[in-house]
Amino acid sequence: MSILKRITSIGFFLVMLCVGSFQSAHAVVVDVTIAGGDAIFLAGRTDVVIPAANLPWTGPGTHLIRHVAATPEEIQETLPPFIGVSAGDTVRVADPAIGLISFFNGFLPPPPPAFGPGGSTGPGVSNLLPLDGISGYTGPEGPLVGVFLDGSVPSSGPAPATLDFSGGGLGTDFALLSPLLRQVFYIGDGVTSGNVFQEFIAPAGATRLFLGIPDGFGFDGAPGAYDDNDGSYRVRIGVNEVPTIPEPATLLLLGFGLAGLGMMRRRRTLN
Repeated sequence: MSILKRITSIGFFLVMLCVGSFQSAHAVVVDVTIAGGDAIFLAGRTDVVIPAANLPWTGPGTHLIRHVAATPEEIQETLPPFIGVSAGDTVRVADPAIGLISFFNGFLPPPPPAFGPGGSTGPGVSNLLPLDGISGYTGPEGPLVGVFLDGSVPSSGPAPATLDFSGGGLGTDFALLSPLLRQVFYIGDGVTSGNVFQEFIAPAGATRLFLGIPDGFGFDGAPGAYDDNDGSYRVRIGVNEVPTIPEPATLLLLGFGLAGLGMMRRRRTLN
């Protein structure tokens, strides 16, 4: 074989290897529903038994603060949903504006104020403490947040530092974020002020991304006060993909197009 042929063969092999590696990357778009009781501080806690809604959390270790008296909703806290990820994955989030969550006594629909993934748009800043290996949270009140975990239960060892998403810290208009394992991070509506998707990079060892709500009395102090959180909303998550949401007009045109194809096929069959 000539030197030129060998170089050509090697180049072709390297190109195919790169293409194969690219195609094998984990890429998926999924819709996830977040409920008002999805406590981000319970992410990965398969070792926790959540008490009935009419009972207090008791004992040492993991516990969430509840209202002293019964709330109209009597919501029982829930383990937050998660999706599978791998180290280095890029996660993007889209808000299709489906559903709302209220953080106050009284059922939806309003009068109680209700919010989407961006949480409260007021000037208040939430400052929540860590809980059993999961970091605290500082930033806007009640938004969608995430936390990357490995395959273990995050109940031992010190929690990582709390990230600050207030105006005096990282803020919420960042383009790229690389949080640590067990470090709660702000997601909100998933885009910058310029309507560009924010990118969240899964850290080394990550196998799961949990999605939930950071809550506490007045959105401060010990995590809790989930027992009056009413409602839910849906978000679209893209892992190494852009989670685009078709415009209503696009969906309508797509429907007309599919109907047209059906008519053409029917005519051909009849002919």
